[in-house]
Amino acid sequence: MPYRVCTLFASLGHGLAAGLLGVIALAGSGERATASEAAWTALGRPGAVAVMRHALAPGTGDPAEFTLGDCSTQRNLDARGRAQAETIGEALRARGISFDRVLTSQWCRCRETAELVAMGQVDAFPALNSFFQQRAQREPQTRDTLAYLRALPEEDSVLLVTHQVNITALTGVYPASGEIVVGRIGTGGFEVAGTIEFAY
Repeated sequence: MPYRVCTLFASLGHGLAAGLLGVIALAGSGERATASEAAWTALGRPGAVAVMRHALAPGTGDPAEFTLGDCSTQRNLDARGRAQAETIGEALRARGISFDRVLTSQWCRCRETAELVAMGQVDAFPALNSFFQQRAQREPQTRDTLAYLRALPEEDSVLLVTHQVNITALTGVYPASGEIVVGRIGTGGFEVAGTIEFAY
């Protein structure tokens, strides 16, 4: 696997207490959070970029009759996915995390995830749309995403809700459903600080 977070407890004292907050916020639903303290620290800084894979949506890809804008033709979140998205939002707020912008793929499972996480106004950004079945779009969409992030004010923090293929192309990480890759844009591209995984 290209990149994974290895520990939840990066330090003792204050660091340990902070590391536990994400777990405590999730304890009521039986969900666990795995993250490096570096990921949480980076996420709380101005200018953080959080790239999140949509929450649990059973299956792979999309049905043959997929139509953009018609959720009935798409692979969507199930009840666990909706609960997962809500719980992730609760965990982020428990940490005092906020975002200046929340952008999403136009796919229904991503938009619903972004809305249920409830971290601010949700805006569609077509460069985050899945290219799982249109691999030729990998480079142009990744390039457009990077260009957008580079043009943001330096202090703006942003949450991108998108798909595994987009996240892997942008960051090199193969994320689980609901996992957040945290980093910032450097001269060479996306610089990963760590990931936060919310998995049942």
